[in-house]
Amino acid sequence: MFKQTVVIGAGASGMMAAITASKNSNQVILLEKLPKIASKLKATGGGRCNLTNTLSNEDFMAHFGREGRFMTPALTLLDYKKLQHFFTSIGVDTHAPDGFRIFPVGHDASTIIKALKSEMDRLGVEVLCSQKVINLENNEHRVTAVVTQNQRFKAEQIIIATGGMGYPVLGAEGDGYQLAQSIGHKIIQLHPAMMPLKTKENWGANCRADTIAKVEMRVDIKKYKKLHATGDLIFTKSGIRGPVVLDFSREITPLLAKFDEVPVLMNLTKGKNEEQIREHFKKELKQNREHTVQTLVETLLPTSVTLELCKLAEADSTKPIGKLSGMVRDKLIKLLAWTPLTINGHDGFKMAMITRGGVSLKEIDPNTMQSKKIEGLYFCGEVMNLDGPCGGYNLQWAFASGYLAGLLK
Repeated sequence: MFKQTVVIGAGASGMMAAITASKNSNQVILLEKLPKIASKLKATGGGRCNLTNTLSNEDFMAHFGREGRFMTPALTLLDYKKLQHFFTSIGVDTHAPDGFRIFPVGHDASTIIKALKSEMDRLGVEVLCSQKVINLENNEHRVTAVVTQNQRFKAEQIIIATGGMGYPVLGAEGDGYQLAQSIGHKIIQLHPAMMPLKTKENWGANCRADTIAKVEMRVDIKKYKKLHATGDLIFTKSGIRGPVVLDFSREITPLLAKFDEVPVLMNLTKGKNEEQIREHFKKELKQNREHTVQTLVETLLPTSVTLELCKLAEADSTKPIGKLSGMVRDKLIKLLAWTPLTINGHDGFKMAMITRGGVSLKEIDPNTMQSKKIEGLYFCGEVMNLDGPCGGYNLQWAFASGYLAGLLK
């Protein structure tokens, strides 16, 4: 017997939920408030669409922090290998060119969207665009209908797959949080994440031409010293960006809500500590006694960064390093090992790729994705309080949670 299922949101998790529900003999309506489906998915990874990665489920969940184990049932059903098999079955081959990140072979998100759309068409999923959901109806025990700005759809099951608040131009306006709250769900405080950050200092503006590889960043607040991230860093006119910043912003934006400024320390020298930097300089000087402070530091860093750190240390970059006072030399080496920076802002959700916070996981059954508050209501994807770093984590979770929600257990 067919059951009427309404999925709200035609992103990665919503389309997967619709496909799965339809395969399980449900009559599925997929509602999207924008004129087209999958707008955010199309922009993912600069349009290249990093679908997932090759980590084991245990390692994968660890990257989501203390809430990560909530994902166990979903990932057991649809891990990265099963996700690859699913896409192969609908006509999209995938590969991991770097051995870690998995992409469609053509590195084009549109191939993923076309394949998912074709599969929904094949299964008879009714996709309705320009349908903004404004209310969920229920009889206190169970959901009964979805109301949009101009229609009402009876539903025995409703799946909320509306995503977060990031990139509002692509339709992310927090609709799902409001719908969940109307049923009585708690929303964990929302913060923009995976985004560039602004800095108090302006010297980085002179270093915009260079990307610094393998930078480690740490929060320099005693209570939060365990927070860190590693990756490539790019200086901007007003702050910093790059993979390490995108990952680290997940930790920084909640702190900025507590503090006006967040001091951080950056190791720009590929992990070298003070002693290793001293040893490196000794070896370089043995090979070339003519090194100035600038040419010596340039063996570790680009010229633009070298000159700025020399200024911060008040070290004359034109002198031989042996001509510097011991105090200035020590200050320079300390700066090379750990360069301080002060984060003091960001551009909010308009520049955020993901949202930190969302529907409380304590109120969702991880074995089914069903609400513990009311029968027939399910959640999947970013609308829940679970987010990961760059590298295919969030899309894998979107597809896996969408698959589990679509089973409608």
